[in-house]
Amino acid sequence: MMGHVYLYYGTGGGKTTSALGLALRSVGHRRRVVVVQFMKWFADTGEVKVAELLKPYYEIRQFGKPGWLRIGTDGGEVHEDLRTRDTGKEDREAAVEAMDYARDTLGREKPDLLILDEVCLAVHAELLKVEDVLALLERLPENTDVVLTGRYAPRELVDRADFVNEVMQVKAPKDFVNKRGIQY
Repeated sequence: MMGHVYLYYGTGGGKTTSALGLALRSVGHRRRVVVVQFMKWFADTGEVKVAELLKPYYEIRQFGKPGWLRIGTDGGEVHEDLRTRDTGKEDREAAVEAMDYARDTLGREKPDLLILDEVCLAVHAELLKVEDVLALLERLPENTDVVLTGRYAPRELVDRADFVNEVMQVKAPKDFVNKRGIQY
């Protein structure tokens, strides 16, 4: 059976949540899941905290430096109360390390599900090259499915994915909502 590539992208919330829903489903069937988070560092999230409970079927690794990155020009990407910073050399190094980890994991463990969380945004921010992501996808083990998430998915990843879902915000409260167990 050939693995499939799933893509959740767009400017709406719920891309990571959708990927983690697939992870939970997979774990329920005793399938091995590896989550690689690009540009994320905040360990006080449900998806990080649950890792110990879901061993040996679920693993998550974060590859990001502290601070919200200033990316894009859509004006609604980062709430005004969150401090942002420009990307730098350390961010590029972390993204490359994440890709190396994903590649090594595919070769060594051949997980049933590999989630590359925020990989699209990492490509958009020029922390990674789309060609490197495509090369990884071409070397998928036969039974491994992959989920790609993030804003600003490049056309090449949209074209390569088997299932593509664009997540767009239709409505949200004016005041920023950041609830434990829901948003993180």
